[in-house]
Amino acid sequence: MFMFLIAVGGFAGAICRYAISQLIAQKYRGVFPVGTFTVNLLGSLLLGLLIGMRIPPSLFFLLGVGFLGAFTTFSTFSLEGVQLLKERKIFLYMAYAGGSVLIGVLLAYLGFFLGNRFY
Repeated sequence: MFMFLIAVGGFAGAICRYAISQLIAQKYRGVFPVGTFTVNLLGSLLLGLLIGMRIPPSLFFLLGVGFLGAFTTFSTFSLEGVQLLKERKIFLYMAYAGGSVLIGVLLAYLGFFLGNRFY
Protein backbone atom coordinates (compact mmCIF):
# COMPACT_ATOMS: atom_id res chain seq x y z
CA MET A 1 0.00 0.00 0.00
CA PHE A 2 2.81 2.46 0.86
CA MET A 3 4.46 1.84 -2.52
CA PHE A 4 1.23 2.80 -4.27
CA LEU A 5 0.97 6.01 -2.23
CA ILE A 6 4.60 6.88 -3.02
CA ALA A 7 3.98 6.27 -6.74
CA VAL A 8 0.85 8.42 -6.86
CA GLY A 9 2.49 11.21 -4.88
CA GLY A 10 5.66 11.00 -6.97
CA PHE A 11 3.71 11.22 -10.20
CA ALA A 12 1.94 14.39 -9.06
CA GLY A 13 5.11 15.88 -7.53
CA ALA A 14 7.17 15.43 -10.68
CA ILE A 15 4.52 17.06 -12.84
CA CYS A 16 4.13 19.97 -10.41
CA ARG A 17 7.91 20.46 -10.24
CA TYR A 18 8.21 20.57 -13.99
CA ALA A 19 5.26 22.93 -14.44
CA ILE A 20 6.32 25.34 -11.69
CA SER A 21 9.99 25.30 -12.74
CA GLN A 22 9.06 26.06 -16.34
CA LEU A 23 6.65 28.82 -15.37
CA ILE A 24 9.24 30.50 -13.15
CA ALA A 25 12.06 30.03 -15.67
CA GLN A 26 9.97 31.64 -18.43
CA LYS A 27 9.09 34.61 -16.25
CA TYR A 28 12.62 35.12 -14.87
CA ARG A 29 14.96 34.42 -17.74
CA GLY A 30 18.61 34.54 -16.89
CA VAL A 31 21.62 32.52 -15.91
CA PHE A 32 20.58 31.77 -12.31
CA PRO A 33 18.46 28.56 -12.12
CA VAL A 34 15.60 30.24 -10.27
CA GLY A 35 13.02 27.54 -11.12
CA THR A 36 14.87 24.67 -9.45
CA PHE A 37 16.00 26.95 -6.64
CA THR A 38 12.39 27.90 -5.89
CA VAL A 39 10.88 24.41 -5.96
CA ASN A 40 13.67 22.98 -3.82
CA LEU A 41 13.24 25.69 -1.19
CA LEU A 42 9.46 25.36 -1.22
CA GLY A 43 9.81 21.59 -0.90
CA SER A 44 12.12 22.01 2.10
CA LEU A 45 9.59 24.23 3.84
CA LEU A 46 6.69 21.87 3.10
CA LEU A 47 8.57 18.76 4.21
CA GLY A 48 9.49 20.44 7.47
CA LEU A 49 5.84 21.39 7.92
CA LEU A 50 4.68 17.81 7.33
CA ILE A 51 7.19 16.44 9.83
CA GLY A 52 6.22 19.07 12.40
CA MET A 53 2.54 18.27 11.96
CA ARG A 54 3.16 14.60 12.75
CA ILE A 55 0.82 13.42 10.02
CA PRO A 56 -0.20 9.74 9.78
CA PRO A 57 2.28 7.42 8.03
CA SER A 58 0.07 6.87 4.97
CA LEU A 59 -0.23 10.61 4.38
CA PHE A 60 3.51 11.04 4.93
CA PHE A 61 4.30 8.39 2.30
CA LEU A 62 1.92 10.07 -0.15
CA LEU A 63 2.96 13.68 0.44
CA GLY A 64 6.40 13.56 2.06
CA VAL A 65 8.11 10.67 0.35
CA GLY A 66 6.12 10.62 -2.90
CA PHE A 67 5.04 14.14 -3.77
CA LEU A 68 7.84 16.15 -2.17
CA GLY A 69 10.44 13.51 -3.02
CA ALA A 70 9.64 14.02 -6.70
CA PHE A 71 8.88 17.74 -6.39
CA THR A 72 12.36 18.55 -5.13
CA THR A 73 15.33 17.52 -7.22
CA PHE A 74 18.93 17.05 -6.21
CA SER A 75 20.04 15.79 -9.62
CA THR A 76 18.87 18.92 -11.47
CA PHE A 77 20.37 21.08 -8.72
CA SER A 78 23.71 19.28 -9.22
CA LEU A 79 23.61 19.52 -13.00
CA GLU A 80 22.78 23.22 -12.94
CA GLY A 81 25.63 23.77 -10.49
CA VAL A 82 28.04 22.00 -12.82
CA GLN A 83 26.81 24.11 -15.73
CA LEU A 84 27.45 27.32 -13.77
CA LEU A 85 30.98 26.12 -12.94
CA LYS A 86 31.59 25.08 -16.54
CA GLU A 87 30.59 28.59 -17.65
CA ARG A 88 32.93 30.02 -14.98
CA LYS A 89 30.10 31.74 -13.16
CA ILE A 90 31.68 31.08 -9.78
CA PHE A 91 29.76 33.72 -7.81
CA LEU A 92 26.41 32.48 -9.17
CA TYR A 93 27.41 28.90 -8.39
CA MET A 94 28.29 29.81 -4.80
CA ALA A 95 25.03 31.74 -4.39
CA TYR A 96 23.03 28.85 -5.89
CA ALA A 97 24.72 26.03 -3.98
CA GLY A 98 25.20 27.88 -0.72
CA GLY A 99 21.79 29.50 -0.84
CA SER A 100 20.07 26.22 -1.65
CA VAL A 101 21.62 24.44 1.30
CA LEU A 102 21.53 27.24 3.86
CA ILE A 103 18.09 28.61 3.03
CA GLY A 104 16.72 25.08 2.47
CA VAL A 105 17.76 23.97 5.95
CA LEU A 106 16.39 27.16 7.49
CA LEU A 107 13.06 26.73 5.69
CA ALA A 108 12.84 23.07 6.72
CA TYR A 109 13.38 24.15 10.31
CA LEU A 110 10.79 26.92 9.97
CA GLY A 111 8.29 24.46 8.52
CA PHE A 112 8.96 22.01 11.34
CA PHE A 113 8.58 24.77 13.93
CA LEU A 114 5.30 26.00 12.42
CA GLY A 115 3.91 22.50 11.97
CA ASN A 116 4.85 21.53 15.51
CA ARG A 117 3.48 24.73 17.00
CA PHE A 118 0.17 25.10 15.19
CA TYR A 119 -0.93 21.51 14.56
